[in-house]
Amino acid sequence: MPKKAKPAGSGKEEGPVPCKQMKVEAAGRPSALNFDSPSSLFESLISPIKTETFFKEFWEQKPLLIQRDDPALATYYGSLFKLTDLKSLCSRGMYYGRDVNVCRCVNGKKKVLNKDGKAHFLQLRKDFDQKRATIQFHQPQRFKDELWRIQEKLECYFGSLVGSNVYITPAGSQGLPPHYDDVEVFILQLEGEKHWRLYHPTVPLAREYSVEAEERIGRPVHEFMLKPGDLLYFPRGTIHQADTPAGLAHSTHVTISTYQNNSWGDFLLDTISGLVFDTAKEDVELRAGIPRQLLLQVESTTVATRRLSGFLRTLADRLEGTKELLSSDMKKDFIMHRLPPYSAGDGAELSTPGGKLPRLDSVVRLQFKDHIVLTVLPDQDQSDEAQEKMVYIYHSLKNRRETHMMGNEEETESHGLRFPLSHLDALKQIWNSSTISVKDLKLTTDDERESLVLSLWTECLIQVV
Repeated sequence: MPKKAKPAGSGKEEGPVPCKQMKVEAAGRPSALNFDSPSSLFESLISPIKTETFFKEFWEQKPLLIQRDDPALATYYGSLFKLTDLKSLCSRGMYYGRDVNVCRCVNGKKKVLNKDGKAHFLQLRKDFDQKRATIQFHQPQRFKDELWRIQEKLECYFGSLVGSNVYITPAGSQGLPPHYDDVEVFILQLEGEKHWRLYHPTVPLAREYSVEAEERIGRPVHEFMLKPGDLLYFPRGTIHQADTPAGLAHSTHVTISTYQNNSWGDFLLDTISGLVFDTAKEDVELRAGIPRQLLLQVESTTVATRRLSGFLRTLADRLEGTKELLSSDMKKDFIMHRLPPYSAGDGAELSTPGGKLPRLDSVVRLQFKDHIVLTVLPDQDQSDEAQEKMVYIYHSLKNRRETHMMGNEEETESHGLRFPLSHLDALKQIWNSSTISVKDLKLTTDDERESLVLSLWTECLIQVV
């Protein structure tokens, strides 16, 4: 049964109390995570909390602390990233700012202790030991296979980018001042112990990162110690700070984060442009010019406000009657920037078609479905006046793990296919069926059917069964 525990370091009942807490015994439970599917991975990550309970009671609402008395799980968490891993990573060419930050919280402010250029392990260790600085390693899933495996499954589960940072803090020190983030946060404690304090948010479900002054946030509402194998979740906007107590070994934890810019407001901004574009084709009122000098006005006029309100009602009515909700950027952005499927080998199955060539008499099935999006967009190769809708299929099979979440826009490209709108029903058949016969695809000619499945097979998106 879940229960509240006493606050860390206090035998009294008053004061801050830990957030919802689960005690888990080692006996009778798996020692590591379940990678059978995205949902099984998440279920094992938050075990013994049930997924339904998590999303009903905690997600975007309040923190959850899961403390586990499980040596096997603690050992597994400890294998995800260690302080000693920095030596081999630095030998591969890590740079201050891009890959690693060295910092310490001094008088409520973050003091950055980065050097210039390449990071060397001996210098990192010197700052760690002598200056009691925290080492923050950016996006370790680029190099650590098991974190790649975890985060790739979580991106499938959430349908949102999942990043991570590792924080290694020496005893008697704190890396960051109290702050809140614009992401949903899952903390996995890997090495040592860390003392956490959480505070009520000043901006619930915040859309940006912000440091908060100690005098503004008041007393912590939750206070506790994390030990290896423990997990902590808190929603974006939750003010928090963490330190490694004096007299203990160093602490290492990984912060796994998701749902940045993934709100209803973001989705509305993403879809509204396509909705306006389609409606304007049929509604002459939307194509009529705005009043003269409207753009020169200091304040919006009553006439303009009423007109816009009316147009928004028209759009709302149109939205109620359509199933075709167009995402102009969010789908493509997610697929372009997410991790490729986890591969223990050389990844050839992601870039080279395998198995039989599909023919008209073949039965095929979709593969890597969690890594593909299908969307309808105006033809991006035509002028605005002549744009027709096309079906675009984007996938992440050829994405580069090494650039994941690093903001390398110049190194990011989309991978996928484009088909005429007349192919949409056939593509939906493939998407919605476990297997389907090529000859049953809803297309006009056999040549179209064969051409469609051959294109998908060439991109490694289907296989013959």
